[in-house]
Amino acid sequence: MTSGNLRPVTISVDDAHRVSAMLQAPPNARACYVLAHGAGAGMRHPFMASVAEGLAERGVATLRYQFPYMERGSKRPDAPKLAHAAVRAAVAEMSRLAPDLALIAGGKSFGGRMTSQAQAASPLPGVRGIAFLGFPLHAPGRPSDERGKHLFDVQIPMLFMQGAHDEFANLELLQPLVKQLGARATLKLFPDADHSFHVPARTGRKDTDVRAEMLDVLADWIDMIIIGRSHLERLF
Repeated sequence: MTSGNLRPVTISVDDAHRVSAMLQAPPNARACYVLAHGAGAGMRHPFMASVAEGLAERGVATLRYQFPYMERGSKRPDAPKLAHAAVRAAVAEMSRLAPDLALIAGGKSFGGRMTSQAQAASPLPGVRGIAFLGFPLHAPGRPSDERGKHLFDVQIPMLFMQGAHDEFANLELLQPLVKQLGARATLKLFPDADHSFHVPARTGRKDTDVRAEMLDVLADWIDMIIIGRSHLERLF
């Protein structure tokens, strides 16, 4: 049983591309997270569904959507121009569906990076902050911070939720980058977790425990953005 209404949505990206989306909106939602999927799995992946369900339980709606390549069953991600267009179309559609909800955008890995690139190129109308569920700073085994350069052009709050053992984000590169971004950027690390927020059984923790902590952090950060800083000291 889901928390809140689960509603299929179709989004027109441009004249040639239409993509599927799912809106999950609990009663009296206070905000909506426009949630993009990672490069290898679409919006129906169990991780994406659990994020949407967990946020609904915390009073936050989600609009999760497909990128065009995933919609057509391809394994090759879209070129940035088309991916950015999909991000913009999803944000615009959510604004149309629920104009009174505060908007947060972002997503898992590739989806989060495409969202921040779109924001850096031209601000996404109405979006108050960007939340990353594992920012892919570089390919595994190829440490570099080049993928993070565009973040300096993002002038709204950003939340980086990152596994401490994420092979896509060397902490010796990510932590200085977030620090350089200044007050608008917040980094929350999850001990023992990898890029998918999986933790080894030897830690005594379960993936569901990590995900619940992650969603608590995200929901409170959203409150900080739209209401105030009441939870900041406790969280970070």
